[in-house]
Amino acid sequence: MGARCKVDQEIRMIEIRELSDREIHKFILDKDYGHLGCCDNGIPYVVPIHFTFEGDCLFIYTTQGKKSEIISKHPRVCLQIEDVKSNTDWVSVVVLAEAQELVDELERSTAIAAVAKRNPTLTPAVSIHWMDNWVRENIEVVYRLTPFEMSGRATVSRSNTTARFVGSKLNTAKRS
Repeated sequence: MGARCKVDQEIRMIEIRELSDREIHKFILDKDYGHLGCCDNGIPYVVPIHFTFEGDCLFIYTTQGKKSEIISKHPRVCLQIEDVKSNTDWVSVVVLAEAQELVDELERSTAIAAVAKRNPTLTPAVSIHWMDNWVRENIEVVYRLTPFEMSGRATVSRSNTTARFVGSKLNTAKRS
């Protein structure tokens, strides 16, 4: 079993605040890497991915595979973006969005150019995938993510509060 906190133990607490819409947009504009989550038959699938933020939409460049199969059936996705300097100094943003594969050549080219400006090598999407002794063909897929909800949190640097930790009623009941 893992370590457990003792009931009524004093622990250092960090203070966390909600980010404003403006702070969320600025944070996303400054980043180009996150984790894309999608779900099929109740089974989540999360992968690291590069993106770019243009206007009110995010764009991702990837290759065909499990995530594109899932997104084609279930286009609602989650993009989590973070900047973790330490356990007490971090920012995290979650973007819930509708993914749409771009098929129009002009839209695709514009989106790929925008992503390549932030990530010139287009890695990890453009890479060698070995399947036995054969290299799998990379078939590119470009998505526009249209957010319908964005939220963000960050630690507050001035926080160094000591507080009492009280275990859950469930943990307390198990000990009785």
